[in-house]
Amino acid sequence: MNRKNLTIMFALLLAVFVTGCSASPALERSFEEPFAAGVPAAEFSEIEDQAMADDRAGFNRAAAAVEPLVIRTANLVLVVEDPSSSADAIGKLAKELGGFVVFSNVFQTNFGDSSSPVTRASITIRVPSDHLDAALDQIEKGAIEVRERSVRGEDVTQQYTDLQSRLRNLEDSEEKLREIMASAVKTEDVLSVFQILSNFREQIEVIKGQIIFFEDSARLSSVSVELIPDELAQPLQIGGWRPEGTAKKALETLIRMLQFIIDAGIWAVICIVPVTLILGLPGYIVARRILKRRKATPSDAPKEETA
Repeated sequence: MNRKNLTIMFALLLAVFVTGCSASPALERSFEEPFAAGVPAAEFSEIEDQAMADDRAGFNRAAAAVEPLVIRTANLVLVVEDPSSSADAIGKLAKELGGFVVFSNVFQTNFGDSSSPVTRASITIRVPSDHLDAALDQIEKGAIEVRERSVRGEDVTQQYTDLQSRLRNLEDSEEKLREIMASAVKTEDVLSVFQILSNFREQIEVIKGQIIFFEDSARLSSVSVELIPDELAQPLQIGGWRPEGTAKKALETLIRMLQFIIDAGIWAVICIVPVTLILGLPGYIVARRILKRRKATPSDAPKEETA
């Protein structure tokens, strides 16, 4: 076995040690053969130091080449006239900017002494990070009041760079493993290398998924909006007199009274009048006939004239 193959095997041993993988006994025996052949320990130490230096240099180059990666998220609490319509408008805005709706919820809640239902809504959208500020300004334009606005940025450049470095190392080790498996003769060695290769491939796919997650999170910012109706935005007063509260209650009572009168009129027109006509018309006809007969009947006896 020549020195080039020995170097590849030593580098593979170092990669397996760093990634936490352990070879099977058959593969370990195949790696122990070079040491039995009398390979100097100083040569292996030199190879190990060079591999670690290359790894540090590669990481530093990657850190310098990668642009800062920041994940931005925003939260808004808005007072609006119609939460349902506002939620629809925010969803349309996200699509216009090249984003999408992650979550949307419109629900009913009770408000006031009369427990009258009001509509509330919450929505979460993703928009391109370059348009985040413009999207926030556009959303706030349709609000009566902005209760809360917070924008947070998380710098994940270091984690992203570390993932890329680990990915390159794993891919290099995977390539070396494939070369060794291609040159292996014994079946047990091939199976052992294939087992380690499968482990490397699994780690590579996991790291790729994490890299994609960081890239998508940085490319599309998340915006969560809570929409409060104007009724719930009014302050509540306990133990004190509020004229506007009294006027509001009086208006609610007037509306309920008018609603009752209108409902009663509708019931009368639809139900009471037809029933009265159906039941009362025959009685009215019979009563008129009786009255006509009485008028047509002559008096019982004429009065006698006095002499």
